[in-house]
Amino acid sequence: MQARCSKTGEPYKITDREEAFAKGIAMPHLPLSPTERFRQLMATRNEWKLYPRTCNKTGEKILSAYAKDSPYLIYKNDVWWGDSWDAVEYGREFDFSRPFFDQFYELQLKVPREGTSVFQCENCDYNSHIRQSKNCYLNSLVVRAEDMHYCYWMVDVEDTLDSCYHISGKSSLCYECVDFGNCYNCIALQESYNCNECSFSYELRSCDHCIFCSNISNKSYHIANKPCSKEEYELLRAKLINGSSESWKSAYGRFLDVCKNAVHRSAHNTHCENVSGDHIFDSKNCFECFDGDHAEDCTHSISLNNSKDIHSCYSAGWTQCEKLWNCAVSRGCSDMAFCRYMWFCNDMRYCDSCQSSKHCFGCIGLRRKEYCILNKQYSKEEYESMKKKIIEASSGSWGKFWPYKYLPFAYNESAAMDFFPLTKEEAVAQGFRWREENEEKMEVTKIIPADQLPDAISDIPDDVLNWAIRCSISGKPFRIIKQELDFYRRMNLPLPRAHPTERHKWRMSLRNPYRLFDRPCGKCEQKIQTTYAPERPEVVYCEDCYLKEVY
Repeated sequence: MQARCSKTGEPYKITDREEAFAKGIAMPHLPLSPTERFRQLMATRNEWKLYPRTCNKTGEKILSAYAKDSPYLIYKNDVWWGDSWDAVEYGREFDFSRPFFDQFYELQLKVPREGTSVFQCENCDYNSHIRQSKNCYLNSLVVRAEDMHYCYWMVDVEDTLDSCYHISGKSSLCYECVDFGNCYNCIALQESYNCNECSFSYELRSCDHCIFCSNISNKSYHIANKPCSKEEYELLRAKLINGSSESWKSAYGRFLDVCKNAVHRSAHNTHCENVSGDHIFDSKNCFECFDGDHAEDCTHSISLNNSKDIHSCYSAGWTQCEKLWNCAVSRGCSDMAFCRYMWFCNDMRYCDSCQSSKHCFGCIGLRRKEYCILNKQYSKEEYESMKKKIIEASSGSWGKFWPYKYLPFAYNESAAMDFFPLTKEEAVAQGFRWREENEEKMEVTKIIPADQLPDAISDIPDDVLNWAIRCSISGKPFRIIKQELDFYRRMNLPLPRAHPTERHKWRMSLRNPYRLFDRPCGKCEQKIQTTYAPERPEVVYCEDCYLKEVY
């Protein structure tokens, strides 16, 4: 069924599976395009920003996703997950004379929230959403990493900097890699897997000792897709990666040309059946989904793992999720609608930050509870009766997303800013909040403009650890930590000239948007759906033509 976005006027498709699912859980269809649904889901989550503040329970100094002037009560992680408090203590009666969302927000202001998501880690305080890791700094969405810095969405990685989307195998000694897996000692790779000692290349499979290559597999010692001797390879690599910033810029510029001139797959999906979207693996019957694995019967969703019947959701799985509607960050959950940051819950509607609970409506921070409304405990019979009355009384808001003004983060603090950036004026016009950013005060001996740094890493003194570098793009100061200085020296790489935030923005810009376009295959001219917009200059092949070309 075709529909049109009530916000932008953009046409989009509602699948029969999606429509049937909505009817099955008695939810109206949100009249928004997938892009606008993705935007509001991601706007509920702060994935990067950390603020110094105090725990409202213990008074200890902590780092938190919530700024110190945030209106919420924030507990340090072990306290929030501990048994020293109970969210039902904040329960309240539902007031039928007032809108549900207003009452829900007032409850949000009373119930404590988790400061950051750091679990089972050692020396990883300066991270967001990280677990089972060690000695990591300023990363987000990380599992089982060690000695990793400035990375995003990484699993099973060590000794790696400035990279994102590691999705398979184990990797180490990698730098500036995007969408990669099972790689060793690789520099500036994209869409490449099972590679060793490869640099400045695109779409490699099971290659080693390759430079400036694209669309090749099972090759060794290649330069610009042509065979070379070991000596030629080592000579060129030493020339390109010599610790000089100027040499790095030149090599990276050529890498961008390699990417632009390569043959591009219409979709980077593997082992899939009846799937549309991008970067989906081992899945079937998924429509317009992105960045997922082992998913089935899902529509319009991003970041899926081992999940089934997921519709208009962001980050579902780890472990299995099933039957979710417009939810953000769900772990081991089923039968939920309009919930965020939920762990092992079932049959929940409009809930936030609950764990191991079921049959709840409009609740926050519950643990091991059932039959609650606004955190107040009811019997099963009372709950069912109250829930029905509230839905009937909330006909104007039932089935709608949370009002943007009540989201826990400002738009420019949230993940939405990474994937669907807006200016302050645009965000405020849409009803989102905006946080003004002040320059961070740093205790340093001096601040040096990036263009005044020595060109070669060999000329960088140890004292750089006491300096701040003023970003060449944003003008914001940033510091170098000892672990990354050691990495640059070990790998013979120059110091970065841009702030970590700007480097992250750049890497994210190398990935295509979470959106599909119609265009013809660049070879057979049949109609394909791809994340490459039709006006883009890349040569894009359908899957059959790509496989014939490369393999």
